[in-house]
Amino acid sequence: MVKRYRALGAAILLLGAGTACKRGGGCSEEAARQGVIEYLTKRANLNVGGMNVTVTSLACREKDADATVAFTAKGANPGQPMTFRYTLERQSDHWVVKDKAESGGSPHGGGAGAIPPGAAMPPGHPATGGDAPKQ
Repeated sequence: MVKRYRALGAAILLLGAGTACKRGGGCSEEAARQGVIEYLTKRANLNVGGMNVTVTSLACREKDADATVAFTAKGANPGQPMTFRYTLERQSDHWVVKDKAESGGSPHGGGAGAIPPGAAMPPGHPATGGDAPKQ
């Protein structure tokens, strides 16, 4: 009889431990997606409700994660999504996007389309910034 209670107690303990590990703080695409959405919602110049947000890759570690997130406009013709990289940090039971300075760079990455510093503009492109001719 005592063996049954010990076995039952051990089973309940294992089930409880397994459930606690899978709560909201688990490293999943949905948890990372929610962290990115919370981060972007704080920015006044973005309409997050008008975007489809999809985590396309996720690399998890114990206390942080790297996520690549694709954005498309809701209701628009599907086209090439904008893709950004974010570094997230586990804070209690959820994921939070690290600030640029903490993550070692822009959470939006350089991307393949970024123009390297000092590169020449295409022919006919209007002058920008300090390169503008003085009149």
